[in-house]
Amino acid sequence: MSLNDTPSGERIHIGFFGRRNAGKSSVVNAVTGQDLAVVSRVEGTTTDPVKKAMELLPLGPVLIIDTPGFDDEGALGELRVRKTRQVLAQTDVAVLVVDGSRGMCACDRQLLELFAEKEIPFLIAWNKCDLAEAAAAAARVRSGRTDTPESEGLSGAAAGAPDSGEPAGTVLPVSALTGEGIYTLKEQIGALYRSWKAGREAEPRLVSDLLKKGDQVILVIPIDKSAPKGRLILPQQQVIRDILDARCTAVCIQEDNVQRTLDSLRTPPALVITDSQVFASVQKDVPDDIPLTSFSILMARYKGFLKTAAPGAAAIDRLQDGDRILIAEGCTHHRQCEDIGTVKLPRWLSDRTGKQLVIETSSGNSFPEDLTPYAMVIHCGGCMLNEREMQSRIRRAVAQGVPVTNYGTAIAYMNGILKRSTAMFPDITL
Repeated sequence: MSLNDTPSGERIHIGFFGRRNAGKSSVVNAVTGQDLAVVSRVEGTTTDPVKKAMELLPLGPVLIIDTPGFDDEGALGELRVRKTRQVLAQTDVAVLVVDGSRGMCACDRQLLELFAEKEIPFLIAWNKCDLAEAAAAAARVRSGRTDTPESEGLSGAAAGAPDSGEPAGTVLPVSALTGEGIYTLKEQIGALYRSWKAGREAEPRLVSDLLKKGDQVILVIPIDKSAPKGRLILPQQQVIRDILDARCTAVCIQEDNVQRTLDSLRTPPALVITDSQVFASVQKDVPDDIPLTSFSILMARYKGFLKTAAPGAAAIDRLQDGDRILIAEGCTHHRQCEDIGTVKLPRWLSDRTGKQLVIETSSGNSFPEDLTPYAMVIHCGGCMLNEREMQSRIRRAVAQGVPVTNYGTAIAYMNGILKRSTAMFPDITL
């Protein structure tokens, strides 16, 4: 897979934020070396988040996001600000672009508070440093002084003071006009992300950490009306690649060939991974002593929410007539006949519960802020969402007291095999 083919969910999301006319779009264009965003002296030119997938050295594949001004006004302005808040949920590194000729404003400080609240590592790009007053203001702020209007309310780590000891919040003088400081800004974005990543747990893996070199893994991949023509879906591609990286063998079959494949192998496979939609038939053919799980369950673990999704599935048996269920997907693919989210899952839920349920769906960025009207949320594996956004959605549900699970976990639960399909993960409790 080339860098250009890297899915958005696997890219580092870098968001540029600030007030109107601070020069966000100009800085984005300078960082990317492209005319990605429209630039104008008119305030509020950027009306929607603008995204660009690209390679940014030294980081590699990234998604650059230019956001509308956070101080926008009026009804339309409120919508733009709301979209900016949505971008925060998926941002791995934030860049606050300050109009250096005007200094910090209330909305800049509000954004800093949001970065801290959401634990987003950030940098401050003090733009327009080609102007004398902006350069002088940047120097004062970087020294930690708070005796000027420009640096009011900004000190310590947030001001990039020398004794702060933290890279987050470093103030960098830049000029989108002359290019001054842009190279340093790109280098610092990379350093900040690597520093943040180094403080986390080990890099998550899809399946390779469950295998040893030389293992065989059977992948059950149905090719039905809902399968994309001429290709595999993203989780299947990613699992195959991870198996190969572990120097193991991936045996890809359809659901009607499970028994014959098992009989043909000299030794039992180390693992069988199935598409969740055929869990019921596959589990009948796979002996209990062979580990069995699904692509969706592996994806939930990879995105960091299986510990919540596994026990959350039990809410299915507590559903009552009239309960509203949100079935959410991270992508916006065209719905086809027998679509899992709009057809199969509602049917299986009805069969399992015997209740008259109200099914609602969302896709892409339309995931609701308020989840309290729902008795339960069932989310896709989130392969098209980055880890931060997926976990943001899960935390939102948990904070609002709404049980949440994902497709594969829910299907395993309804087939009575959730315990078996998560048995290889000792940290999962049901």
